Amino acid sequence: MMMPVRCFSCGAVLADKWEEYDKRVNKDHEDASKVLDEMKVKRYCCRRMFIGNAELIDEILQFGRK
Repeated sequence: MMMPVRCFSCGAVLADKWEEYDKRVNKDHEDASKVLDEMKVKRYCCRRMFIGNAELIDEILQFGRK
């Protein structure tokens, strides 16, 4: 997981909510906006942190030191 710990704009703690969001949206195929509403993530700056997060660590590791 490479989710930032805090929102870049307002500083709210978000990393503790990432696992539930990831499970419900990516594995259970629930609607992202409904999940964020239920998790009480109301600010648009915080919501964009979840929606805009891309798991790129596996792709980056391919280019590591050899």
